[in-house]
Amino acid sequence: MKSITVLSGKGGTGKTTILAALVSLLAREHKLVAVDCDVETSNLALFFGLEEKDFKKKEVSATSKAVLVDERCTRCRKCLDSCAFSAISWDGKPVFDKFLCTGCGACAIVCPEDAIKLEPTTNAWIGKRISPHSNNLGIVTGQLYPGESGSGEIVALLKEEAETLASKIGAEMTFLDAPAGVGCPVIASVTGADYVIAVTEPTPPAFRDLQKALAVVEHFRIPYGLVINKADLNEAFTKKIREFADSHGIQVIGELPYDRAFVDALVNLKPVVDYDKRLEPQFKRILDAINIMGR
Repeated sequence: MKSITVLSGKGGTGKTTILAALVSLLAREHKLVAVDCDVETSNLALFFGLEEKDFKKKEVSATSKAVLVDERCTRCRKCLDSCAFSAISWDGKPVFDKFLCTGCGACAIVCPEDAIKLEPTTNAWIGKRISPHSNNLGIVTGQLYPGESGSGEIVALLKEEAETLASKIGAEMTFLDAPAGVGCPVIASVTGADYVIAVTEPTPPAFRDLQKALAVVEHFRIPYGLVINKADLNEAFTKKIREFADSHGIQVIGELPYDRAFVDALVNLKPVVDYDKRLEPQFKRILDAINIMGR
């Protein structure tokens, strides 16, 4: 099964809008699964008119927290000095802050009385369902609970859930919507991908963050192509991006216009290719450029 990751580096460049349009087009003839890997601010489902309540959810655990076994504690305070995250305070005995504790286990290692244990914590939910737009499209999403860590691990669980759903519906491919940045959830979204679609817009912040994201992709030696969104918004800077791509041997697989239809489509909770057929050819050219079914 083929796996395509869409990333951008900077948030707000239109990455999720583009992914929703591409999977909506493909789902007309192929079975596939779309995965929202932005577990801190997931919104892919909104493009298909879905809310959290529409998913069959299950709570998951990807991290652990330190817990005191009080009867074993001798109040030696060694754990207090071991925590690099200031998650332990003292109130006659160690007190662990569940929001600051990362579950690294340093306190448990230094405790001479084995008075600290690590317990799994429920830190997110994940869910899946078939899109109301097409029986060929499965959607997997999730949400990290406020104050919790482990976003990279949650992405790994989402990918496992996507494989299960893909097997159930006979999907030929998965599309992963990576979060902004270059941190753990982005790395988890990229690893194992057959191809990456990198999205940028003609602004200095987006271009700078794109280069950081591409460094991650190149580290894993994954082939990729570039989509310039809102290309006509700043034609001089779009030319600069094209020149950068040409000098680095990067294929520009698509350029999309700045168009009110993108906003109106989201307001109406639809992929833009379903809302405005006029834009279909431009997204079809992106799919043709990467020859998705041939990869």
